[in-house]
Amino acid sequence: MSHSTDVLFRPFSIGSLNLSNRIVMAPMTRVMAPNGIPGEPNAAYYRKRAEGGVGLILSEGTVVNRPASRYEINIPAFHGESALNGWKGVIDAVHAAGGRMGPQLWHTGSTRSHSGWEPEVPVESPSGLVGPGDARGIAMSEEDIADTVAAFAQAAADAKRLGFDIVEIHGAHGYLIDQFFWQGTNQRADRYNGATIKERSRFAAEVIAAMRAAVGPDFPIILRVSQWKQQDYAARLATTPAEMTDWLLPLVEAGVNVLHCSQRRFWEPEFPELDGENGLNFAGWAKKLTGATTISVGSVGLSSDFFGAFGGQGSERDGLDKLVQRMERDEFDLIAVGRALISDADWVHKIQTGDTTQLKGFDAATLAELV
Repeated sequence: MSHSTDVLFRPFSIGSLNLSNRIVMAPMTRVMAPNGIPGEPNAAYYRKRAEGGVGLILSEGTVVNRPASRYEINIPAFHGESALNGWKGVIDAVHAAGGRMGPQLWHTGSTRSHSGWEPEVPVESPSGLVGPGDARGIAMSEEDIADTVAAFAQAAADAKRLGFDIVEIHGAHGYLIDQFFWQGTNQRADRYNGATIKERSRFAAEVIAAMRAAVGPDFPIILRVSQWKQQDYAARLATTPAEMTDWLLPLVEAGVNVLHCSQRRFWEPEFPELDGENGLNFAGWAKKLTGATTISVGSVGLSSDFFGAFGGQGSERDGLDKLVQRMERDEFDLIAVGRALISDADWVHKIQTGDTTQLKGFDAATLAELV
């Protein structure tokens, strides 16, 4: 590793939140909260990452209070007394270790379970589609939409009440909010659709505005977004900077402080036809176009992207030169690390002390347990 990693350890502030470094633990679905209730194993898992020096921990997706909001039974809930008590134990454990944390609030839309599990009620989405031309579940009524907006707002208020430091909305990867963004899954004939990405962002903007009203002006809100979908890895919501501005700027204006820009490989340029092979990545363009704080993410410290993990594929460790170079030019503000932190809870401390020979790659076997 030829570049100093000092840039990763500069403090950073977002609204009421002060961070000791620029490293974020990315949300990673673990499906290990029995019947949706997080317990001591979940608290210990996150506490270890706080002890390991992560600046900001974002929880796995945890679902809001809507029927069929999750596609697996052991995805954690962020509603109901038992689940919220479990999350209180998580945040208290993280704070005791000196960490900062926010829950990622989620609705999985009409996406399919990997295990074959089905909820007791029909899944819901903008138009009863899981992908273009792929019918599944029911189209949401305007009453369903209003209730979902309220559910996100209540979850945000509960996050603040429980003592979390920040909250993230999952608006990426082909789940509910992203299904509204994507023309292929939003075929509605009302105000929640339209020919432009700006029009299709109305639902997300209403969720954000309701959450902002629920938590007040200083509590920070993150929105995770992506171009790619699990239904179509090549999908693009914005093919030009102008389209990206139409998509993201109204969401920042609605109350988002931070855009968490998910891509498969963080070093790949978003619009290479405009600024070349070393041009700005997704988070870089989002920051330039909106002025918002941005988080980049995608295969940090590893040699291959995360799709192979679902098939049991590991990944060798890789250097951080590309990351350091981009952060030194202030392309984005924070960097999220995923799989490397599953296999190595002390990854951040090892980077900070220069003990890089002890860094681990990603071992897919670690997905089977919370360690």
